[in-house]
Amino acid sequence: MRTPTLLVVGGDDELVLELNGQARALLRCENQLAVVPGATHLFAEPGALEAVAELARDWFVRHLALVGRRDGSP
Repeated sequence: MRTPTLLVVGGDDELVLELNGQARALLRCENQLAVVPGATHLFAEPGALEAVAELARDWFVRHLALVGRRDGSP
């Protein structure tokens, strides 16, 4: 995979945090492991989904801007 990849995991989801760390080590593309403190597997805690949405928004804004520049767009 060469596509920039964002992995988002809850800080209290120890198993998935470990698995995402292992997956990240295998990626050969730009990647980031973002941890939402205090969140569990389904991000059911107050504010957790909002934090996930903000992380995803920031990631896509950054990377879509880079794609535009590579294509010669402003």
